[in-house]
Amino acid sequence: MKLIFVYNADSGLFNGLADWAHKIFSPETYACNLCALTYSNLGMRSDWRQFISQLGVSVEFLHRDELRARYGITGIELPAVLRHHPDAPPQVWLSAEKMNAVKTLSELKTLISDNLPQ
Repeated sequence: MKLIFVYNADSGLFNGLADWAHKIFSPETYACNLCALTYSNLGMRSDWRQFISQLGVSVEFLHRDELRARYGITGIELPAVLRHHPDAPPQVWLSAEKMNAVKTLSELKTLISDNLPQ
């Protein structure tokens, strides 16, 4: 099984710079709670990186345009976490509603840990 973390943002240098600026100048209107919680203005937060490395499952991080290109998936609310088994298409595991409800990185890690299949 693999978990696919999908940002509510598109990939690319210009998009990355625009997102970076948006988080600095207007964080309350930034559209991707996953990115806001897991990245600082200097890159991925080290405690998030460590948490992910200790999950015990494979993980993949994609932007919405990469999700569409890689898996052909559109029309789901983002950010979200999908669960992907090799013999089936990816399915929403943690919805945008759940992802947007968390307010801290600690809450996000708890949400993931508490819902992780055993």
